[in-house]
Amino acid sequence: MKTRQLASTGIMAALIVICAWITIPTVVPFTMQTFAIFLAVGLLGGKLGSLAVGVYLLLGAVGLPVFSGFRGGLGTFAGVTGGYLLGFLLLALVMWLGERLFGDNTVVFLLSAIAGLAVCYFFGTAWYLLLYTRTTGPVSLWTVLGSCVFPFLLPDGLKLALALVLRRRLHPALQMK
Repeated sequence: MKTRQLASTGIMAALIVICAWITIPTVVPFTMQTFAIFLAVGLLGGKLGSLAVGVYLLLGAVGLPVFSGFRGGLGTFAGVTGGYLLGFLLLALVMWLGERLFGDNTVVFLLSAIAGLAVCYFFGTAWYLLLYTRTTGPVSLWTVLGSCVFPFLLPDGLKLALALVLRRRLHPALQMK
């Protein structure tokens, strides 16, 4: 890995941390993490963007307070919202797959980001439903979707639009490949 790639990956991991701290607390907190993930993959490409997400998750796993609410540690992954954290990596990997299969252009970026976000929502919701049912009791899928997915659709769409605008402006100057 070249020094520029390593530094850019670290900067994007740090941006994800900062965006995690921008939080509106709810059952599943509103944060800017998805924006940072979209931007990391959009600017660095799928490989380095996914690596930045992985670094972010590893920093949190070892206990650094990098997640929303300044939380960290393996216990965060074991909680009901831990699936969404792991879903962030799936989001980046789906975007990388889209880039590998169909190239690096705006349409592929947009469609792979939407597909990756759907995978993140699916994985996180399934995790939430499973753990909540085990620890608290039965809950309906519609209740979980109403708390964990539906309120996030518009904000995540706006984050994707912002990342798309920044990507189009910055991508030509930051060619990492």
